[in-house]
Amino acid sequence: MNYELAFDPRALKEWQKLGVTVREQFKKKLEDVLKRPRNPSAKLRDLPDCYKIKLRTQGYRLVYQVNDKELLVLVIAIGKREKLSRL
Repeated sequence: MNYELAFDPRALKEWQKLGVTVREQFKKKLEDVLKRPRNPSAKLRDLPDCYKIKLRTQGYRLVYQVNDKELLVLVIAIGKREKLSRL
């Protein structure tokens, strides 16, 4: 069962600022996430039902929240690691 993808307005604004290469890398990873969104190794400890995708070479992270009732993956933050540590 595939989940739907949605963006928080602030995350969408950051998404639109990303370079094409970074955006394409995230798209590939998001396709996998929509099939199986709950990856235990990507779980964030401090935020409930939240997970991360890392692009190590680029230094970017994407944080998403899983809503099983609505079958929804909501992207809540995108940015460099230093900026996202404030979440």
